[in-house]
Amino acid sequence: MLRCANGSLYTGSTDNLERRERLHNQGKGSAYVRSRGGGVIVYAEVYPTRSAALRREVVVKRMTKAAKEKLILEKAKK
Repeated sequence: MLRCANGSLYTGSTDNLERRERLHNQGKGSAYVRSRGGGVIVYAEVYPTRSAALRREVVVKRMTKAAKEKLILEKAKK
C-alpha cells in the first residue's frame, strides 16, 4: 500500500516495490496516485505467485480504510 500525499491509501501489486514507488512519484504510475501528488509505500506483502498476489490485492482493496490502517500498524509493531 502506498500512502498518497493527501493521506489516502492506494493498493496495487508489483514485483519491484522500489521501482513502482519511483514511477508513482515521477507521475508515471496510476492516475489515482498521480492526481494525489505521489506517495510512500507503507505496507507490503510477498506472495510466491502473481496469481496469489492478485487474489490478495482484491481482498485488501475491499477492506475499509480503517482495516487497512490496522494492517499498517500491525506490520509496524513487528
